Amino acid sequence: MTRETFMKDHRLGVVSGMGMGIANMIGAGVFLSASYMPLGLDPKHILAAWIIGTLLALAGAKAYSGIAQLVPQSGGEYRFLSTLIHPALGYLAGWASLLIGFSAPIAVNALAAGTFAGTLYSGTSAKLFAALMILALTAIHAIGLRFSVAAQNTLVALKILLVAGFIIAGLIGGSNSWPEWTHQADKFPIDSFMSNMLFVTFAFSGWNAAVYAASEFKNPKRDVPRAMIFSCIIVGVIYLFINWVFIANLTPEQLADVSNVDADRITTLGHLIMKNILGSGAAACMSVLAIIAFISSSSAMTFLGPRVYSAMAHDGFLPAALKGKDGKPPVGAVMLQGAIALFLVFAYKLQEVLSGVGAILTLFSALTVFSLFWIYFKRKEYKRPTSLVLIVSGFYIIVSAVILYFSFMRSPTWNLWVGACILAALIGYFIAKRKNTASTQ
Repeated sequence: MTRETFMKDHRLGVVSGMGMGIANMIGAGVFLSASYMPLGLDPKHILAAWIIGTLLALAGAKAYSGIAQLVPQSGGEYRFLSTLIHPALGYLAGWASLLIGFSAPIAVNALAAGTFAGTLYSGTSAKLFAALMILALTAIHAIGLRFSVAAQNTLVALKILLVAGFIIAGLIGGSNSWPEWTHQADKFPIDSFMSNMLFVTFAFSGWNAAVYAASEFKNPKRDVPRAMIFSCIIVGVIYLFINWVFIANLTPEQLADVSNVDADRITTLGHLIMKNILGSGAAACMSVLAIIAFISSSSAMTFLGPRVYSAMAHDGFLPAALKGKDGKPPVGAVMLQGAIALFLVFAYKLQEVLSGVGAILTLFSALTVFSLFWIYFKRKEYKRPTSLVLIVSGFYIIVSAVILYFSFMRSPTWNLWVGACILAALIGYFIAKRKNTASTQ
């Protein structure tokens, strides 16, 4: 078998692309959100938030599909923004992916997995469990492309089966009546609703997973858009069912209980609800489900994130050791990402790592979608986006802007944090650019 034949046979298709999206989305986000959102929102508001989240993810997928047609290359926001608007903006997005976009969610999923493991064995250290999980996944995805793709597809298939089992158990064994608990708010809780939308956007983060490995698809212009849209539809439906099981079976007593305990107890609310519905055995299955979901999500991000850093290394903005070789995973980039995730696990608590991640991811995806308008008005050499794509893109940008506004108003310190990150990244960009220019002279 020639090298070219091997590469062609082992490139990704629509199914693998959907698997990436599903694995990235269904992780700690939905289970954490389902635990936190009832503390400030009524059932109807919770379901409305998830419907809006589904529409937002679909709008983003449609917009990214238009961009992927123009730039069918790996690298995600880094590649898109660098090519279509300016390399400095792409560099900024690349650093955001490294420090927050992938490493932070990996840490969140690992810590959440460790917390749920504690419901199975009380002596489990969440941080130690998280560290071992990150080390194992880093090793798996550094071994080779064929092995990592096979492992990832297996985890996704198992996770879907287990999620389906949880939903079926909740629908058959639990309550399907409209929930009786309510916060009895006199008016629409706009501040709480928009703040909780950050949990929703975090839960949906990963809908754009396929674009990070676009160069590794057999037919990226066709398969990447299909993978994104199909995975968004599937996950949106799954999220609505999961949240219905949560809110329909959450009692007022449980709501009062979790409002007065630590965050770990809130995080494992799904375990408590399944225990009430079907007993301790089902609760243990729920925890196993959650752990597998978190491992699968972390695995997908461990696979995809290094493709961004590899692209930056090929462009001279990161060390050459992170490039990787054709047909093989970028080992150096995989290990770097794992090291950052490990640092976050031991340096911060789960809530601290989770806080603000949804906002940062929303910011850079909105900037990427904005590039379609930039093309329409500024880059005449590219094919103009259709009216439908521009309408959908406008919807995505407006909703994202509203979410970000409430996020930064609620936590003003994030303005300083984000500003510092942007300044540091831009300084790094100009230093790297000057170094690259000097080396070519």
